[in-house]
Amino acid sequence: MSYSIKEVFFSLQGEGFHAGRPAIFCRFSNCNLWTGREEDRAKAVCQFCDTDFIGTDGQNGGRFKTPKALVTHLLQFWPSKDVHPFVILTGGEPLLQVDSALIEALHAVHFEIALETNGTKVAPDGIDWICMSPKANTDILLTKGDELKLVYPQPMLMPHQVEHLEFAYFYLQPMADTNTNLNQQHTQMALDYCLKHPQWNLSLQTHKFLGID
Repeated sequence: MSYSIKEVFFSLQGEGFHAGRPAIFCRFSNCNLWTGREEDRAKAVCQFCDTDFIGTDGQNGGRFKTPKALVTHLLQFWPSKDVHPFVILTGGEPLLQVDSALIEALHAVHFEIALETNGTKVAPDGIDWICMSPKANTDILLTKGDELKLVYPQPMLMPHQVEHLEFAYFYLQPMADTNTNLNQQHTQMALDYCLKHPQWNLSLQTHKFLGID
């Protein structure tokens, strides 16, 4: 299987459980909940996505014909020989492309693998950390993992509807909006909910106010 990659970069994880941790980000092209084109947003299943995942023209993106080719490409972005590399497979929806062959190739050179997914596809075995961010009006097939990160508020998918799933950590992440007042409102709503329901932790997109990718 070949892999279409929008972009690859080295930075700090900005949100969720691993916030602040250095990582290689590998963003896969394409998603099953939105085409990524603005003209299709109104009819998309997920209408609030703010990520560009179309094509392979982002920084260090491209098409890779084999797992080894992609792994070799990723390795060049890890700055240390003393610490095993940590990669975050994200998208789009990475499980449209991530397969067992890629997982095996990454582990062969001692990568620790994290995955960010919308939960509508079953993950192959061997992924070290699974973070699911479920979306309203979808069939959630991934019912267990490490971290569940719910963008909040989604009127059609509220925290109580997913808190029974088998995840170790639960996070609410305020829905981002270009309207500053709405941003503040969503953050306060998420904060209030976490204080009343301590199963849930607050996740903020720290990379945005740190000014990093």
